[in-house]
Amino acid sequence: MHDIIDTAVAAGSFKTLAAAVTAAGLVTTLKGDGPFTVFAPSDDAFAKLPAGTVEALLKDIPKLTAILTYHVVAGKVHAAEVMKMDGKSAKTVNGAEVKIGTTGGVKLNGSSTVTKTDIECTNGVIHVIDSVLMPPT
Repeated sequence: MHDIIDTAVAAGSFKTLAAAVTAAGLVTTLKGDGPFTVFAPSDDAFAKLPAGTVEALLKDIPKLTAILTYHVVAGKVHAAEVMKMDGKSAKTVNGAEVKIGTTGGVKLNGSSTVTKTDIECTNGVIHVIDSVLMPPT
């Protein structure tokens, strides 16, 4: 078993996320003790963003960091626990809350669907999502 960063890199479907985490200087944090729960957008999720968005974010580190930390919850929250949170919110490392719904599968903020759950890591757990979450402004 690997930490969150090494697990995501080994999966091969989080190249954009890995590049973003590196650009934002968050690698050391996500390789740290944690535990963390990461709602990880796949490369396909990043591809859904308007053209040029990823490139612009890679140049705007404060905004990139705010978005990335909005995908992380302190602690290790498995899918069974997330399912009990229907209609509730979870506070992210960013400080803002993400809304959780469980009708028709787990959805975050009503639009991002969890597509794979409980990828175990030495310092937390990864849940794969199909779109990038944007923190409230």
